[in-house]
Amino acid sequence: MKRLARGGNRVMFVNSISMGLPSLGSPDLINKVKRKLRSYAKFVRRTEEGIVVVTPLVLPSYSSKFARTLNRLLLKAQIKMLMAAFEFRDPVLWIAIPTAAAIVGGIGEKALIYQVSDKYDANQMDHALAREVIARMHQDLLARAGLVYYSGRKLIEEDLAAHPEIARKAKLLEQAVDYEHFASATSRQWVTPDDIDSVPRPRLGYFGAIESWLIDQDMVRYVSRRRPEWRWVFMGLKSSRLEIEELPNVYCIGSRPYAEVPRYASQFDVCVLPWVTNNHWVSYGSAIKVREYLATGKPVVITPIYEYEPLDGILRISRGYDDFIAKVEDALAADTASARAARQQAVRGSTWDVRAEEVSADIERLLKPRAQSR
Repeated sequence: MKRLARGGNRVMFVNSISMGLPSLGSPDLINKVKRKLRSYAKFVRRTEEGIVVVTPLVLPSYSSKFARTLNRLLLKAQIKMLMAAFEFRDPVLWIAIPTAAAIVGGIGEKALIYQVSDKYDANQMDHALAREVIARMHQDLLARAGLVYYSGRKLIEEDLAAHPEIARKAKLLEQAVDYEHFASATSRQWVTPDDIDSVPRPRLGYFGAIESWLIDQDMVRYVSRRRPEWRWVFMGLKSSRLEIEELPNVYCIGSRPYAEVPRYASQFDVCVLPWVTNNHWVSYGSAIKVREYLATGKPVVITPIYEYEPLDGILRISRGYDDFIAKVEDALAADTASARAARQQAVRGSTWDVRAEEVSADIERLLKPRAQSR
């Protein structure tokens, strides 16, 4: 969206229509409520690219017909008010979460794009919305959208098998990378950040979302017992404390500004993705960070994810806890300049600029029949 805005398009980014709150028994409930209240306080702002960023007031619940109706009214009223204030007319509506289906048809959009970036009905970790409700919203959006983007191969393959009628409008839109930004981790010299300067090497580095159901904490414990000299550095937001933070060789340093991420990555010896492999929802992931890891040129070791199986050999995919240890040992001992170049070359052409051009062409084709009919 930043690229589209820089290219002269007008963008309103509605952030964020959630899938609802976790159950009352969830340890993440209080933190999520606090974050949501803080986001409401911002309501509307503009970015340096000119994007209008909106955090509308809605009920964090979609389980009942009443809640969905009320949210539709709230969303429609707030967005139409802001469209008038910022002079948005005939918008293209891009939906990236099923619960935003409430707004479809309510703002005079001239085209609808639905982006599928997760197996939404399989995510029961951070909200309590019933699978059936999510599935109905998803199917409704598949039927109504003029263009359906998928962020991962597993997602599009399964939906095409279940809904062959969407083949003419379904398209894989792979994740991209801010290549030059992350390549700077190894293309220039960096001063080690103070907060990890005292962390001994070798360092296994991770940046991104840090959740108890996402990180394979059992594997981290197992590896830590056998290789206590390896230090794990986790950088990113988390809803609650992880059990592995008690380990002497695990460092959770919190989130850092985007501009600073390459500086931290420059100090990692291996970039790792220790995600769980027995979580149905996680198995559909197409983590952007893997492409960002590759762009740095650093060795990359991940647990098996369907999306990145074709890159096995460019990066290292572990097939078990002991194999993870073996893959990291190999990365530490046997990395070469040609291997680093191959990793960067694998993602060099997958930039957000390329994706923005691809999307622009798709939207123009989507709107062309309408323009001709007028």
